[in-house]
Amino acid sequence: MPRHTHSSLRVAIACFAALIPLAAGAQGAPEFSALRARSIGPANMSGRIVDIAVNESNPYEFYAGSATGGVWKTSDNGVIWKPVFEREAVHSVGALAVDQRDPRIVWVGTGEATNRQSSSWGDGLYKSTDGGATWRNVGLRNSRHIARVAIDPSNSDIVYVAVPGHLWGPNPDRGLYKSIDGGATWSLVLAKDEDTGAVDVAIDPSDPNIVYAALYQRRRAPFGFVGGGPGAGLYKSTDAGRTWRRLTSGLPDGQVGRIGISIYRKDPRVVYISLEQGERYTSSISYGKRLGGVFRSEDKGETWRRMSDWNPRPAYSSQIRVDPSDQSRIYMVQYSVSDDSGKTFVEPRQTLHGDDRVVWVDPKDSRHLIKGDDGGVGISYDRGKKWLYVASLPVSQFYHVSASTSSPYFVCGGLQDNGSWCGPSQTFSTQGILNDDWYRVGGGDGFHNVIDTTDNRTVYSSSQYLGITRVDVQTREAKNLRPTVKEGEGPKLGNWGAPDPKVGKKIPPAGWNSPFVISSHDPNTVFAGMALLWTSNNRGDTWRSLGNPTTGVDRRTLRIMGQPPEEHTLSLDDGVSYYPTTSAFAESPRTPGLLYVGTDDGNVKRSRDGGRSWIDLTPHFPGVPKQTWVASLAASRFAAGTVYAAFDGHQANDYTNYLFKSTDYGATWRSIASDLPPERAIHVVVEDTRNPQLLYLGTEFGLYVTLDGGAHWSYFDGGMPTVPVNDLVVQPRENDLVLATHGRGVWIIDQVHALQEMTPAVRQSAAHLFSIAPASMNRMASTKAHAGDMVFRGENPPVGAIIDVWARDGVPAGTTIAIHTAAGTEVARVPLTARSNGGVVRAVWNLRHPELRRGRGGDDDEGFGGGLPGRWATPGMYEARLSLGGALVTRRFEVREDLRVRLTPLARQQWTASLDRIAALYREASALSDSARIEVQRLDATSPRDERRLAEARDVAETAAELVQRIAALYGNTVRVSEPPTTDQRSQMGYFPTVLTTLRSRWLALGTRS
Repeated sequence: MPRHTHSSLRVAIACFAALIPLAAGAQGAPEFSALRARSIGPANMSGRIVDIAVNESNPYEFYAGSATGGVWKTSDNGVIWKPVFEREAVHSVGALAVDQRDPRIVWVGTGEATNRQSSSWGDGLYKSTDGGATWRNVGLRNSRHIARVAIDPSNSDIVYVAVPGHLWGPNPDRGLYKSIDGGATWSLVLAKDEDTGAVDVAIDPSDPNIVYAALYQRRRAPFGFVGGGPGAGLYKSTDAGRTWRRLTSGLPDGQVGRIGISIYRKDPRVVYISLEQGERYTSSISYGKRLGGVFRSEDKGETWRRMSDWNPRPAYSSQIRVDPSDQSRIYMVQYSVSDDSGKTFVEPRQTLHGDDRVVWVDPKDSRHLIKGDDGGVGISYDRGKKWLYVASLPVSQFYHVSASTSSPYFVCGGLQDNGSWCGPSQTFSTQGILNDDWYRVGGGDGFHNVIDTTDNRTVYSSSQYLGITRVDVQTREAKNLRPTVKEGEGPKLGNWGAPDPKVGKKIPPAGWNSPFVISSHDPNTVFAGMALLWTSNNRGDTWRSLGNPTTGVDRRTLRIMGQPPEEHTLSLDDGVSYYPTTSAFAESPRTPGLLYVGTDDGNVKRSRDGGRSWIDLTPHFPGVPKQTWVASLAASRFAAGTVYAAFDGHQANDYTNYLFKSTDYGATWRSIASDLPPERAIHVVVEDTRNPQLLYLGTEFGLYVTLDGGAHWSYFDGGMPTVPVNDLVVQPRENDLVLATHGRGVWIIDQVHALQEMTPAVRQSAAHLFSIAPASMNRMASTKAHAGDMVFRGENPPVGAIIDVWARDGVPAGTTIAIHTAAGTEVARVPLTARSNGGVVRAVWNLRHPELRRGRGGDDDEGFGGGLPGRWATPGMYEARLSLGGALVTRRFEVREDLRVRLTPLARQQWTASLDRIAALYREASALSDSARIEVQRLDATSPRDERRLAEARDVAETAAELVQRIAALYGNTVRVSEPPTTDQRSQMGYFPTVLTTLRSRWLALGTRS
């Protein structure tokens, strides 16, 4: 029987020790804080929104909770969004609630409750009392997943929290919790066992003593999922949670799965639930035989009537919402709507993403809807017939990323339920990187999108279960390449929902996120990891099997929560159509034919003959439990026998950091997890392209780096939010670190020389200039029409030479870097940001001579912001010089012309000479204008005034000011175009000096100093 007394667990769970994350900045690297990452988006497909909470007194203010991208707030109905929950220790959101009595109070339950194989987890419940400006963790730290937060409508201190608990294992801290003191302490008021938690809770708006709660038993494993059991059921309390009884009248007997609850606000006697029960689940969205569906009660849950069997993919969300003003109108996922109390459902015209997670209906105006789905947020004002889409919410969930070698380079990656996309690492637009700069190259759930860097127009795009297409990104033609096998060939690893075809060849099984690699030795050779490992030497047109690297375990022999997989198992293996399969693959970039492969059932194997034979390396990993998921393999580019391996056991409820290095081709392995904070869940390990001691680690809670081959690790903040880093790559020419985050899109850390070159000797030196990459004088322009404020703008890299400085003892105010030509002439000085402590300081020289006039800080059509920039430097070699801490350090670097600019040496000479002449003229005229203006002020204040001299001085000052503006216009028109002046401009260059000479003569004639 369920436990349901306050005395059972009256605990101050707010003091519970967190089992997962340290603070995001724990073991950080503050000396590298100047190396900032920039977000390039995209936001046009957004990402999974799991909950929405609205201030009903002002519905223009609402919050959106992202599966792995934190919480976002809008105060203007979705025009502008601000991330308000992005620097906490976790990023995953399960539930949101706004206190309608005091909308400044907002609750966030962390850890999404969608039960996906890619679901993340949280560290309890957070509360804000200032509208999301600040947050405090108020407990339930070991909950990991929170499905609902319900606030007593008459007492803000009374809060219920539905905790389904750990997704991948048993834990006692699950069930329905209640606080009567605003979250200071919590009581477990409804629970059953270590496998059963609470998935929904609803409070009767007319009588807060009446509370409904849904218990839910579920467990996920690497090989499958079970979404129900004897512990699940619907419960009711009439004494504010002190006692509970199960509601059964009219509800189906036997085991049930997920249950959603919705109370009709105008008449709380009417209650709806969505209930899961069925047989032969297809591992996708439905049952072969539906026994659950939509149920309605008209007596506060005492009796129920089945309205229909509609309940698409219940394990994922199972949300049901009744219109607060119309008891017959019901909303469910897949944006399905019923107007007859759930008897029939229709799926209206959908211009948004079809996989819905939550719908909010305005209680004051039922036409007004806000919808959260796997593609972001939509707003409707006609009950969902038409939608306004929020295309400025950058919460896209990338799985993988690759980078081209074109200039500028572009990146490609696959996203959860939003296909595969490519976009630029930078644009030449002052508006930044916009959604329109991205383009789609694949559908479904996107994963590996690998660019053939020998032509930079071929992308191998993969979707779930390794559907592969070869895409020409110029023509957008796509060729399907997925291997097939004949009847009787290949392993049979599917469940009830994966029958073999009756006609033609069958599709061989593959994992949800399967590896795909282009050989670094031959671009025509590719590898595809499924249950079998495949290779092709003609770009995927024909395939050859390299064998089955898995253990071959029959997953039908594996149990979850003691339950064998049977036809009546609820949500059987949801999202895991096949097991076991290949999960990781690496080819040595040094040695052709040296291959490593890893599987989701824990095998690691090596081949030294291109896959003809294999050696099992699995027994040689110390301390790794059998069948632990192989997350990443990386063969070294520096030493032929060096290889790295990462395992991720969190899907088996093992959160240990498993990270290893071998220097003997995998014969022996040693752990290099060293001082990594616990429970990071490693997704990918990558060796730097220039420094073998520098490794990058993408984890569920951000990026970690080591400068000493794994002896010590540091969290790399980079100004990024707390977010999963699922993949990363170093773009070799630009030396940029490109990150695929699973919740905030793609981020780029420009030019990581400081990481690559930081040695003990550098650290001990007073000052050091790191390598400076060749810098291009990119011309920027305003290229887009006015778009308003509801626009996502990705950040371009700075135009100029990025100069990173090591300053052991800090940087005094006023310190500058001098820029000299190869001949030794100083052309610019670049200020360094003052820093009181030691670390890396980043400066950018804009590749121009000193400016003539500072801009107003805005952005005009030429990107000058109203200022007059100095002319561009002449392409060639330059030297940066820095005197700091008693040391003089220098570094040479190259300045290159924009690749789009066509300028002969003679034309450049004419252009720069003209600009120098105009600049000199501008300075002379400005000096005269300033002097004349001051003299006018002096004469005007003198008593008695000399009217003749004052009139003459005023005329000189006004004429000089006009001349300055005319020269400024001439300079601006000349500097913004990489060409010698026009005939008219040359004429002005001859005319303006004569005007200046005349003015100077008049000025001298006044008897004042010029």
